[in-house]
Amino acid sequence: MAAAVSSVLDRLTATVDDLNTELVSVSHAVHARPEPAFEEHRAAALLTEVLDGYGFAVERAIAGLDTAFVARAGDGPLRVAVFAEYDALPGIGHACGHNIIAAAGVGAGAALASVADELGITVEVYGTPAEESGGGKVLMLQRGAFDGVACAGMVHPAPFDVVRTRTLALADLAIGFSGREAHASAAPWAGRNAGDAATVAQVALGLLRQHLEPGQQLHGIVSEGGSAPNVVPATAELLYYLRADDAESLDRLAARAGDCFAAGALASGCTHTVTEVSPAYTELRSDDGLAAAYRAAAVAIGRSPVAEEFERLVPLGSTDMGNVSHAVPSIHPLIGLETDGAVTHQPEFTAAAATPSADRAVRDGALALAAAFAAVAEDDDERARLLNRAARGPEQGGGR
Repeated sequence: MAAAVSSVLDRLTATVDDLNTELVSVSHAVHARPEPAFEEHRAAALLTEVLDGYGFAVERAIAGLDTAFVARAGDGPLRVAVFAEYDALPGIGHACGHNIIAAAGVGAGAALASVADELGITVEVYGTPAEESGGGKVLMLQRGAFDGVACAGMVHPAPFDVVRTRTLALADLAIGFSGREAHASAAPWAGRNAGDAATVAQVALGLLRQHLEPGQQLHGIVSEGGSAPNVVPATAELLYYLRADDAESLDRLAARAGDCFAAGALASGCTHTVTEVSPAYTELRSDDGLAAAYRAAAVAIGRSPVAEEFERLVPLGSTDMGNVSHAVPSIHPLIGLETDGAVTHQPEFTAAAATPSADRAVRDGALALAAAFAAVAEDDDERARLLNRAARGPEQGGGR
């Protein structure tokens, strides 16, 4: 296992520190102008402009996505991919800190580019839109954007440092109910209430919770429920996330939840449809060699990751990086910042994502990620393993 600290750590540190002021500026600029999934035009333009200035060859609008890009430097046989996310949450901005991910990704890529020839690597910084909803990485994976990549990684902000992040498989669903309008007082019997269908479905889902398997979750909202109190609603919609420890458990949960949706339609005399809003996300698999290298690097620069025996106890959500990790050896560590008790997807975390502590996370995240990739590139066994793995091509399951 590659657990040694890279011999080029000092030079990586010097590069990141030289660029730190600009990296922090990038983080703050993305934070100040949040853009939702697939609409991250300003963020993508800013990152590609900065990378172009660092000497990267930039290709924009890749994989059929206007706000996706790849920037390359070096020409070594070991292709190392650093991911930058930059989409925000509707209404609460960068409450998941993707501005930090974006800046740290640029910093890690620039640091690796400074030693690319010595390490025999090609550095590829990928701009990956729509992680919060839309599955940008899944689409890029399915369309071959990561073919030939030997290893991939990114860092994600959190209230603490974790190396082997645990995430859940996710299904993102829209459930539409169709009934028949009628006057709610004069002739309610003539109507078929789609709002009732949504209500019955949610009651059934609530009762199902007692029987969920360990690791399974479901949660959602009513996105449409009617237009006026005196009109029986002909249409209603639920938006639901289903989560589970792994893809197989998610399939079982989807079948049970599907019965609940159907029950709502049946009980109210309506019809229903279930639509996949985003591609399904798979659970994250952390590569052992990369994780060991990242832990060594993080400790070397003064971070204190959660002990390995406690990593699986740390709860998290879901990410399309999970799909990538099933196809390409990957890591997705958490980089800690001070949040005063706030967690991701809270407005307080949005505020925390542009503080001096968040700025330190940009610097340390960029450095630890770059050092981890450098360490595996220098380790003969790890390098051979990753090159052999890349030669086989992406494994099945990554684009579920």
